[in-house]
Amino acid sequence: MVDYKKDIKEIEDEIKKTKYNKATQGHIGKLKAKIAMLKGKEDQRTSQKTGSSSYGYTVRKSGDGTVLLLGFPSAGKSTLLNAITGAESEVGAYAFTTLSVVPGMLNYKQAKIQILDVPGIVSGAASGKGRGREVLTVIQNADLVLIVVDVTTPEHYPAILREVREANIRLNQRKPEVYIKKKGIGGINVGRTVKTEIDDNTIKEIMREFKFVNADILIRSPLTVDQFIDCIENNKKYVPAIICLTKGDMATPAELKKVKKQINADLILSAHENTGIDELKDMIFDKLDFMRVFMKEPRKDADLIEPMIITRGSTLKDICSKTHKDFIQKFRFARVWGKSAKFPGQQFQRLNHVLQDGDVVELHIR
Repeated sequence: MVDYKKDIKEIEDEIKKTKYNKATQGHIGKLKAKIAMLKGKEDQRTSQKTGSSSYGYTVRKSGDGTVLLLGFPSAGKSTLLNAITGAESEVGAYAFTTLSVVPGMLNYKQAKIQILDVPGIVSGAASGKGRGREVLTVIQNADLVLIVVDVTTPEHYPAILREVREANIRLNQRKPEVYIKKKGIGGINVGRTVKTEIDDNTIKEIMREFKFVNADILIRSPLTVDQFIDCIENNKKYVPAIICLTKGDMATPAELKKVKKQINADLILSAHENTGIDELKDMIFDKLDFMRVFMKEPRKDADLIEPMIITRGSTLKDICSKTHKDFIQKFRFARVWGKSAKFPGQQFQRLNHVLQDGDVVELHIR
């Protein structure tokens, strides 16, 4: 049987020994592509052994957005969940208190935000250790990840990032604008609208390693070798994240400042002393990129008490979809009051009109 892990380790060691520069970029890119291919085969073999049904916790999404609390055991996730939602997740000063996903609901600024407390992960989680695969697959349905790090164990942070990356999750990254179109003949052609770290020769080497012989590639955003490989595999989940230091009452101000800088944390929390909790709620709302739209029935006043919560950049089509499954097909036009309209009650007959926070929308349906 092929030992994929051994092969991956050998290639990783070769990459470490190779100095990265223009002359070696293509070779390193080819080696990284080989690693990606081998990891894919290893994951496929693991899935066949265990069965896909053994992966993942079943969590029904509810509310306007879902936030996942992710961290090592005893990092303070359960205490934090209780502090921001009032949920009753079991709390204990020992590892693995939470053995299943515990949901809570944060009602904030008229938005209902689902918060999920999952079992703590450990090093090796992405390869299945400590039921880590089940935990990490929950991220696939999350809109935001809250990385929870105990201030006394900052070394857990890079371990969390490593496990998340191995699970095909990309935190606080945007998917690069790369378009790959297969074709029958003509070789590999590369077009770009921006300068990138990766050159055309490296791109072609990587493509050939993935068995692409003929393809047109258009690159419209800066990217690295690793990001280009991600685009080829096209199986990555891009999720925003907030980094929290917990148990802020267990360290001196100097220690807190040092650790916060060390892991580039967004904020320091102490659930027991209730410090940083309100700031965290604001940050969650902003990071989810929410905005509020108020609905109005024809010839009636708008409902300015209960807004519809949508994400920034949403269109009339998104409003119709969230209101009723048939409204997109039955849409006639909409009147809009607010920042996105040139004048009060402006009529829009197309669903692609982009709304802004605070808009009032009146739908007209067939």
